Amino acid sequence: MKKTSWVVAVLLLFALPGCKSEFEKIRTSGDADSIYKSAISLYDQGEYLKAQTLLELVIGAYRGRPELEDAYFKYAYTFYYLEKFVLAAYYFENYANTFPTSINREEADYMKAFSYYQLSPSFRLDQEYTEKAIDAFQLYVNTYPQSDRVDECNRLIDVMRKKLEKKAFESALLYFDLKQYQSATRSFENLLKDFPETENAEEVRYLIVQSAFLLADNSVFEKQKERYESSLSYARDFVKKYPRSDRGREVQTILDISEKKLKSIADGRYQEQGPGDRS
Repeated sequence: MKKTSWVVAVLLLFALPGCKSEFEKIRTSGDADSIYKSAISLYDQGEYLKAQTLLELVIGAYRGRPELEDAYFKYAYTFYYLEKFVLAAYYFENYANTFPTSINREEADYMKAFSYYQLSPSFRLDQEYTEKAIDAFQLYVNTYPQSDRVDECNRLIDVMRKKLEKKAFESALLYFDLKQYQSATRSFENLLKDFPETENAEEVRYLIVQSAFLLADNSVFEKQKERYESSLSYARDFVKKYPRSDRGREVQTILDISEKKLKSIADGRYQEQGPGDRS
């Protein structure tokens, strides 16, 4: 009995390499129509990796045939469902360019943008894909202003712009914490230019006042006049914009000190070096 079982096992071992799964038989059949039919069936079942493998063969074989459009569209979607979003964005864009009159063109343009959105990382990381997603969604809104997806696109654009704004704010704040006040001032000013709708405008302008003042206070004498004038200008703008701000008293103090420093410089009396590195 044992000998019989051993013989059967050996025969099966040698037979297995010659056996092909149904999928492999279809994949290697060379019959484009059968491959396409199986690919669509697998796609509908959620077997996206297998469907993708077969669709690659179909795309090569169906050049010039009407079925190519559907095969390519589903091929792009397999990358999205497999969470390969960079390739999904690429193939959705390629589909839109290859089939510009397709009824699926609008959806492909949207899915390209949405694939980039899926790649948008934490604000602490590089925001290349966030910016690509914003650009792609904005292009979609401009191209299809009557689409039902416009409101959702605008919402997602706002979400990503908030992320970019937060990154810009944290980067500027880092300069401030490192006492790189010139870079901090420039970065906070750029934030206001890039995000004029920011809800943190008062805090940003307050930090600009602080940065400009501390830059002046830590500068060599030759640069102090120009920098205290800048500090004074920022402080006056802040007081004018936010007359009831909780930070108003502190900004007023900076304004008063800047005026006194400038008067001393004008009188030729003030050449005292302040604390910290001077530049």
